[in-house]
Amino acid sequence: MEIKGIKIEYLGHSGFHFSNGKSIVVDPYNLSNQGPKADLVLITHSHFDHCSIKDIELVKKEGTVVVIPADAQSKITRISGVDMQIIEPGDELTFGNVKVTAVPAYNVNKDFHPKREGWMGFIIKLGGVIIYHAGDSDKIPEMRNLTGYGKHGNEFVALLPVSGKYVMDAEEAAEVASIISPDLVIPMHYGAGVAGTREDAEKFVKLCKEKGLKAEILDKI
Repeated sequence: MEIKGIKIEYLGHSGFHFSNGKSIVVDPYNLSNQGPKADLVLITHSHFDHCSIKDIELVKKEGTVVVIPADAQSKITRISGVDMQIIEPGDELTFGNVKVTAVPAYNVNKDFHPKREGWMGFIIKLGGVIIYHAGDSDKIPEMRNLTGYGKHGNEFVALLPVSGKYVMDAEEAAEVASIISPDLVIPMHYGAGVAGTREDAEKFVKLCKEKGLKAEILDKI
């Protein structure tokens, strides 16, 4: 799909590709051999289904910037020809016309993604579009800080995990969507054999629409 000249493509599981001259990939996993080549790769945390060496190799090119949390450093050092940058929640980075802010992502009632690890979601600003990739997270208090991103003429798109088990489920994700009120919300973290099914995504979309929110499932490219 395209919003205000920004192309948004779903790579499966929690993986996405955004482009507007710059090519940005988040959490590529289980890609085909024709993954999009990225100027910038954003990795939310070090788990295999988000920080996949094989898949980063598929999308990298010479000089690709790979942004990671500190505990993923040993993995990324195995990839040649990339520029690795380590950040933590609260950090902001600018890459040409792209602004990236790392925000917290963690579990509150389970211990798969503890807050102490400093793992992340991302706010990505591309022109007039602001994209929130929630990473692997439950519904957390910090998400309330995201209200208002759709103001001042920006289009606010939220990408939320819906599978349950390791992250919030469809009901909790719909509650988050209602709180942050994006212009469009897209489900993720399902359908890759790790956790969650398309039925979880469909349930989430139905719940969002009942709340008067625009929600859409993207097919994997």
